[in-house]
Amino acid sequence: RPRDPDASHRAATPLELLFDLVSVIAIAAAAVGLHHAISEQHATEGVIRFGLAFFAIWWAWMNYTWYASAYDNDDAAFRLFTMVIMGASLVLAAGIDPLFADLDVTFVIIGYAIMRVAMAILWFRAASGDPSRRQTNLIYGIGILLVQTYWIATLFLAANSPTILLPMVLVGCVAELAVPIVAERAANTPWHRHHIIERYGLLNIIVLGEILLGATLA
Repeated sequence: RPRDPDASHRAATPLELLFDLVSVIAIAAAAVGLHHAISEQHATEGVIRFGLAFFAIWWAWMNYTWYASAYDNDDAAFRLFTMVIMGASLVLAAGIDPLFADLDVTFVIIGYAIMRVAMAILWFRAASGDPSRRQTNLIYGIGILLVQTYWIATLFLAANSPTILLPMVLVGCVAELAVPIVAERAANTPWHRHHIIERYGLLNIIVLGEILLGATLA
């Protein structure tokens, strides 16, 4: 069921804060990979690979955050799928070292696809619980699943060919960005303005904390 976008005193939940921490673990792993690439005089390759990893982490976080702002009813199913997404985020994080070392995207794509499939299921739940925005939520769910099919195909078709892989990744990123643009044309999801502002602020604080920690260790 949709949340009230005008509810007073809406705040981030402990589960959302845990989700942020898991996402920042993956971001930190990508930052370490970028640091090593730059120190080894491979800045261009490092920046490209960091961009790939960061997009996957950031976009999964974005979609979950906006969904939760509109449809987080804190029931058992929502918590379960949130845990699935967090577990898959750790799989993605485990794939960042191979990504930087050999442009091996296997674990990054597998982890990302699991995160997104779980997200699609949540959108389908929203479609059944919010008849007035059923079309929007179905477009989200179907669109996400279609793009994940593309990512899995990319894994099999281009994993060992950087010249093919990078263009296919760019196409996949554009497709991911297009899903909410198309979906929101049907009807806007009932996200909560102050909740979204808080969520972005909290993620920025956690990321800045990682930066300060890295600077201190350096």
